[in-house]
Amino acid sequence: MKNIQLSNTGWEVSNMIMGCMRICQLSKSEAGQLIHTALELGINFFDHADIYGKTECERLFAEAFPMNSDQREKVFIQSKCGIRSGYYDFSKEHILEAVNGILSRLKTSYLDVLLLHRPDALMEPDEIAEAFDHLLLCGKVRAFGVSNFNPMQIELLQRSLPNKLVINQLQFSIAHSLLVDGGIAVNMGIPQSIDRTGSVLDYCRLQNITIQAWSPFQKGFFEGVFLGDKTYAELNVVIDRLAKKYGVTNTAIAVAWITRHPANIQVVLGTTNVQRLRDSCAGSDLALLREEWYEIYKAAGNTIP
Repeated sequence: MKNIQLSNTGWEVSNMIMGCMRICQLSKSEAGQLIHTALELGINFFDHADIYGKTECERLFAEAFPMNSDQREKVFIQSKCGIRSGYYDFSKEHILEAVNGILSRLKTSYLDVLLLHRPDALMEPDEIAEAFDHLLLCGKVRAFGVSNFNPMQIELLQRSLPNKLVINQLQFSIAHSLLVDGGIAVNMGIPQSIDRTGSVLDYCRLQNITIQAWSPFQKGFFEGVFLGDKTYAELNVVIDRLAKKYGVTNTAIAVAWITRHPANIQVVLGTTNVQRLRDSCAGSDLALLREEWYEIYKAAGNTIP
């Protein structure tokens, strides 16, 4: 398992993250097996959100993995807040209330990282800063980040914060490659050249913000996986050939395509299948050749000018 330094923290964290969005589909024993498999594989970072399973995912995690103080210090636990029923809420009151609920369900006294889940168009940065300052001062949260933010939204928020944001969690996969599309097809009159992200990947690298890639096997927005999909026949031929070459599964190649990027991206693995978790982690430190990375990108239907 490859470890990276989480931006602006000095913490050594795994570049694979166990995403806990779907663990409430498991029994307590199955969830425990999944968590302990992740630990055995070298994963030390776990991703939650207060809306996952309508709060039940956090509760089950704590039941399946009861932590003493020694165990707690060896793992990094992250959760997200801000999404409510039909709207977003970054008010100080809601953030503080949400964190108290998260900590109670996870049965821990602190979060390593709190992320604001999706941009709130009505956010007031100074109010968020007050909430963050309180959480930091009382030891409930060690560091803060965002999810699905563009560069100007981060700039607006960061201006009010005394401490640097450490993470931006963004959707990224071979079949959802907007983070790199515009940069590859600069100054061309094709849809691929349209900058749909505000150059957020380059911005995060410049600002030393770690990117976490969610839905690493998805095409579009929760439209299903591209692996084995006939719509991506050419892509799957390339992936399967490389999987055979490296002696891994297709999931490992899909992960390796992300980890090959020099931004040191963490990959959020949302599987609840123990074997698929093992297979995916094989891509943690698999270094694809430069030409292989571009071959995969082109096979997904993209233009290389």
